[in-house]
Amino acid sequence: MNAPRAMAVRPARVISAVLLGLAACMVQAQVITVWVHAGPGPERDAYVASVKAFNERPAALRGSAQAQLVPVPEATYGDEVARAAAAGKLPCVLEFDGPNVAAYAASGHLLPLDGFDRLATVRRALLSSVARQGTVNGRLYSLGQYDSGLALWGNREWLQKIGVRIPTRADAGWTLAEFEDVLKKLKVAGVASPLDMKFNYGVGEWFTYGFAPILQGFGGDLIDRGESGRAQGVINGPAAVKALSTFQGWVNAGYVDTAPADDKAFVSGRSALSWVGHWVFKDYRRALGERLMLLPLPRFGSKPVTGSGSWNFGIAASCAHPQAAAAFIEHLMSRIEILRVTDINGAVPATGAALAFSPDYALGVPLRLYAEQLMAGHARVRPQTPNYPLVSRAFAQAVAEIAKGADVQRTLNAAAETIDQGLARAATATPTLRPATKP
Repeated sequence: MNAPRAMAVRPARVISAVLLGLAACMVQAQVITVWVHAGPGPERDAYVASVKAFNERPAALRGSAQAQLVPVPEATYGDEVARAAAAGKLPCVLEFDGPNVAAYAASGHLLPLDGFDRLATVRRALLSSVARQGTVNGRLYSLGQYDSGLALWGNREWLQKIGVRIPTRADAGWTLAEFEDVLKKLKVAGVASPLDMKFNYGVGEWFTYGFAPILQGFGGDLIDRGESGRAQGVINGPAAVKALSTFQGWVNAGYVDTAPADDKAFVSGRSALSWVGHWVFKDYRRALGERLMLLPLPRFGSKPVTGSGSWNFGIAASCAHPQAAAAFIEHLMSRIEILRVTDINGAVPATGAALAFSPDYALGVPLRLYAEQLMAGHARVRPQTPNYPLVSRAFAQAVAEIAKGADVQRTLNAAAETIDQGLARAATATPTLRPATKP
């Protein structure tokens, strides 16, 4: 009696063991690789902690997946993504700069995120600027943990010394006349280069992100954002020429140093205003303490304009485990994980819940201005075209030449021609995956 029973039980045990082994293999196979742009430093440490937190969640909340972080230095990030895309080896989850969403989507390398039910709550909670950044042709392709902030950092001591109006509200920036008067008074008072515009960052994406709002404030833009998408008559139109002629005037008057020796113009006192984004906040606060204040960009036209857009996450179309990838992005977009990163980099938290709990963005604290600018609709996303890198390179080069004294109209005419010729070539070719680099 005993022997037959033992023989009957053994196959069941074998089958159970096999099934368990297969299940284990399936769980083990669900490894999602995550690429982020980060070298050694606090932001990378934040993502290491985020991945660890995800991997320690109950299996049901992470789709039985494990995330594997691959930090890639920012200087080579775009090239690494392009090579991986060409080889069909993109990671499941990848990070990319905001203006490149359209290029990635047009290349067919991203999955639309509006098809994932588990991300519906996140989508509803987004700041409108972050949602705009990730949307191409009505489909959402990316989610960012934060948006950027662009404004003027000011040295309170100097501004009080020269006795000028100090704007603090998002809609109360200096007019052009007021702004130039401030620059002149600072120069006369002994400030070597009153306005730090971060020319030490070099000719690149910073010039487009940081200085396109000058064009837009005067009523111009980089390209026509309608059907034509052309640059002719826009980047070299009357408003754009007036904007960059004004900018060139600041340089010629000695208000802006276009060849700074280092990145310390503002913190060392060589400048009293710094035209830059959120990422300098921690360093500036350490250097200036209570003397540091945040001011809106000047109002060059009828309404204020500032920059918008930053790094965000998408799911590669080639990902073998898209639901697991969506679970990871859902995790990244939680209040805790958003604040883990923004508490380090000073960026604007991307959801209302995270914004409400951020100590840097509460009502009455300095960085709140960045959030108010976004919520008031003052921010302009960079053109959402698959050929954005071409547009950005042409504008950045034009800015560099104009800063050196080149004729404004001729330089912008050349930029318009370069862009439109490139767009014409691209219209008959497959979109390329060559992202620009964020400052």
